[in-house]
Amino acid sequence: MDVTNLFSVKGKVVLVTGGAKGIGRMIAEGFVANGAKVYLTGRDAPACSSAASELSKIAGNGGSAHALPGDLQDLAQCQALVKRLTELEPNGLHVLVNNAGAAWGADIDSYPDHAWNKVLTLNLHRVFTLSQLLLPLLEKTATAEDPARLIHIGSIDGIRVPTVSNIAYAASKAGLHHMSNVLAKELGPRHITSNVLACGPFATKMMKATLEVAGDMIRSEAPLRRIGTPEDVAGASLFLASRAGAFCNGALIRVDGGVSHVSKL
Repeated sequence: MDVTNLFSVKGKVVLVTGGAKGIGRMIAEGFVANGAKVYLTGRDAPACSSAASELSKIAGNGGSAHALPGDLQDLAQCQALVKRLTELEPNGLHVLVNNAGAAWGADIDSYPDHAWNKVLTLNLHRVFTLSQLLLPLLEKTATAEDPARLIHIGSIDGIRVPTVSNIAYAASKAGLHHMSNVLAKELGPRHITSNVLACGPFATKMMKATLEVAGDMIRSEAPLRRIGTPEDVAGASLFLASRAGAFCNGALIRVDGGVSHVSKL
């Protein structure tokens, strides 16, 4: 049982939504550096192109990065994205990382109605949309021993009551976690797994304001006394996408250093 092969993603084709920035970029880098062919999608086309160019410079073991922009809020653009990917990769897709997301912080008295549409559409509805549209490509690569993979980037705010008021975000992530379980049951017989990485604090644009205000406190109260690094979330993703993670289906892995287990009375 060779570790190199057990955790290898060399030659796999991967689509990372929201892959140009934040946690998506961290995950994409891990795949590219370890020999995967990675497509980055998101609504910011220049950011996708820039990220693909930068990642290509650190590509290892035959890996590569490619920009495939699209606004996932728009169903027509999701459909166009899948059509284009099908043309580029007629032999199929091995891994879909559903990472793109939005947050909206406001208290219950001022939370706007339109925030629900924005957050739930991107964080939950479009995860289903893309997973559904990409089933034909995923099934082309899927086998019993090495299934195709859906990796959903959830949040510890979908497990616990969040420490800040982000009502729609927390609800969307809780919904995503449960939808992953449903997909695991539905798609397992088709040799496609569905798993969640419930992420805690990482140095991302979404977390920037919180870390600026309370970063020292978060680190001091975290069981491991730090926040997440790119290696942490990339490593968990590589595990789920490799042969080592092939029998994980319907799992939720907390990538938070134990933060979600810390309670404040």
